[in-house]
Amino acid sequence: MDLKRYIRDIPDFPKPGIVFKDITPLLAEPQAFQFAIDQFYAAYRDRPVDTVAAAEARGFLFAAPLALLLHKPLVPLRKPGKLPHRTYSLKYELEYGSAELEVHIDGVAPGARVLLVDDLLATGGTMQAGCQLIEKAGGQVLGCAFLVELAFLRGRDKLRPYEIFSLIRYD
Repeated sequence: MDLKRYIRDIPDFPKPGIVFKDITPLLAEPQAFQFAIDQFYAAYRDRPVDTVAAAEARGFLFAAPLALLLHKPLVPLRKPGKLPHRTYSLKYELEYGSAELEVHIDGVAPGARVLLVDDLLATGGTMQAGCQLIEKAGGQVLGCAFLVELAFLRGRDKLRPYEIFSLIRYD
């Protein structure tokens, strides 16, 4: 199945000059959404994943069903003030500003091999912060998986030495 058929370009969003890759058509087509989840599962079912983690919000859409298929815990990385227990926190820079992520201090078992999942790899800032936050919480990053990779933005470079997997790539 050609998943690119289900990704819509939205010019000048969220600001002029940006071409936003809209994944909602893929989410609206159950066969395409299922195919994407199945592809993630095929890539990681035989890997030593202990935990699946994702940054809010769109990463949750792919990480949650994958965690269920793998029979592994799901760890949410959230914006400040959204998690009710004590947290580790990390501030980072994005293409259009800055952001912050938090994880519960007991969200990751010490030494757990964590697969981080997100919908899109652009410049890599969010995923780099997610990896650092998982390590701060005592986990080991097994890899980073994405539905879409905008390879021309070279986000993969920012994530070295982590393993990168993407289902759809735009060069």
